[in-house]
Amino acid sequence: MSAADEILDIVDENDQVIGQLPRGEVYAGGLRHRCVFIQARDAQGRLFVHRRTPTKLVFPSLYDMFVGGVVGAGEAYDTAALREAEEELGVTGLPKPRYLFKFLYDDGGGRSWWSAVYEVRCELPVRPQAEEVAWHDFLPDDEVERRLGEWEWVPDGLAAYERLKAFRSRP
Repeated sequence: MSAADEILDIVDENDQVIGQLPRGEVYAGGLRHRCVFIQARDAQGRLFVHRRTPTKLVFPSLYDMFVGGVVGAGEAYDTAALREAEEELGVTGLPKPRYLFKFLYDDGGGRSWWSAVYEVRCELPVRPQAEEVAWHDFLPDDEVERRLGEWEWVPDGLAAYERLKAFRSRP
């Protein structure tokens, strides 16, 4: 089964399931669905950053500071977070990602998706999927901040990153 054939839940503005369709149809129709964003850090606290492959359906060849993806039909956010983190990092036995918050991302062009943000510590050697990740490294926070103005980032990941910074700065 191709990624475009994966069945996703269609959700409303309150994140309630209202239907199910293949991913390709969801993307083509700009239908609201669910995604997970997992910030992965290594034992030294550096952030996993990667550049997506040019064959990705959404945001090809852009940089991202999260691993993650869509939540499958009937799948819980927590289950999707662990599955996606292990798939994209190319590891097994990752600790359960810690849920932080959820927000409705809107791309400004009529497309939106519910986005659950997580964090996880990955002390395992990573082997990202070649079909998903063209380049990767663990970078210190100051380098990520410096690269924000230099590299082209996925817009939903950038929105999640800014919200995560605000979330962490709250008392």
